[in-house]
Amino acid sequence: MNDNIFALIYLIATILFIFGLKGLSSPKSALKGNFSAMIGMALAIFATLASPEVHSYFWIFMGIGIGLVIGVGVAIKIQMTAMPQLVAILHSFVGLSAVLVSIGTYLSHEARGELNSVLLVELGLGSLIGAVTFTGSIIAFGKLQGTITSNPLVFKGQHYLNLLLGLLMFVLTGYLAFAPNVVILLAITLIALLLGFLLVLPIGGADMPVVVSMLNSYSGWAASATGFTLGNNLLIATGALVGSSGAILSFIMCQAMNRSFISVILGGFGAEAGGDAAASGPVKNVKSASSEDVAYMLENSSKVVIIPGYGMAVSQAQHAIKELFEALNHKKIDVKFAIHPVAGRMPGHMNVLLAEADIPYDFVAEMEDINGEFASTDVVLVVGANDIINPAAKTDKSSPLYGMPILDAYKAKQIFVIKRSMKPGYAGVDNALFYYDNCTLVFGDAKGVCEKIVGSLES
Repeated sequence: MNDNIFALIYLIATILFIFGLKGLSSPKSALKGNFSAMIGMALAIFATLASPEVHSYFWIFMGIGIGLVIGVGVAIKIQMTAMPQLVAILHSFVGLSAVLVSIGTYLSHEARGELNSVLLVELGLGSLIGAVTFTGSIIAFGKLQGTITSNPLVFKGQHYLNLLLGLLMFVLTGYLAFAPNVVILLAITLIALLLGFLLVLPIGGADMPVVVSMLNSYSGWAASATGFTLGNNLLIATGALVGSSGAILSFIMCQAMNRSFISVILGGFGAEAGGDAAASGPVKNVKSASSEDVAYMLENSSKVVIIPGYGMAVSQAQHAIKELFEALNHKKIDVKFAIHPVAGRMPGHMNVLLAEADIPYDFVAEMEDINGEFASTDVVLVVGANDIINPAAKTDKSSPLYGMPILDAYKAKQIFVIKRSMKPGYAGVDNALFYYDNCTLVFGDAKGVCEKIVGSLES
């Protein structure tokens, strides 16, 4: 393929990736954005395969075939509740790829005597970023999956240790540029692997959505570093797009949570104790109601706000919520959905679930747009949400949630919270809202409860 045509295709692919990111900025245009990015990726793969540098296709097609089988199988079977874990583990693959490319490139160039200082720095940084992304994503996966506690695992002097390891990696990278040695490259990689563990372990459940976004950024920079190593301009540009957009999203989410971006990255926020926080102190009285009681109150309301949370994803209640939405609309009741920026386990988790159920975007409101309406709302129905409606974030300075903006559900005339039990949310913090006079709990599976409410409304 002519070099100019090759460069032109890469340029078109980059432009399509940019349009893809632009489309993903809104649920209404997300489908077009995905389609644009898919076309760009198809062009990029075609151009890469047609490159004169490719001398054999056997291993390439073997990798594509294996990846295709695994990817399609996972995509078909994956539950929406496990999407954050899937995203985290995919980030780890990108990081591991960057590490393997760096080490492989070092060995091949060393054998040909083609190592130089610039390349060695690129290899060190690529392996460094990739290794941190790999182990950090593994820990994030474990926390999201529940195999590792969501509580922050902290120890005295952790920040100083992280700083020491970070400085040591950069010193070794500089040394590698002047004294090439595969042992030094491996040492950089091992230290980075350890640092990845240490950076994510201290981050608690309340801040995990930020961590997922941050690791997305890391994976982008790892890909970009790989692009420099391989001399691939498209990979450099694509990695930079992913890295910068992930960093911007992380910063925006930290602002939405009233967190310091640097503090979240360094760890230490989130739950301070594990287990059932509600059971750790004196037992408090809460009011409970049946689905029929909820249906009666909803039917006699003029304005209703539904707040979805991770519990909705666990029970796969989004379609039952759609039926409830339609039943209330049929009765001429004003219904809106309130979305907190960190509801669920990853950015946009609730938006994806509601979109899957074909709930119109016009009825979905972000936190800053809906908070002023709660005081005039007759009924708020909370479906599996916890930390994002906890008034302790505003009133209790000792709470790990303190300072995080919440959905002001407590201002409504009546609040119904669908929960399986009194177990606290992902941050491990007891919810003060449950003991408010205008709050009533409905115990049970979110999907089952919502279906019963719909049945009562239609009877």
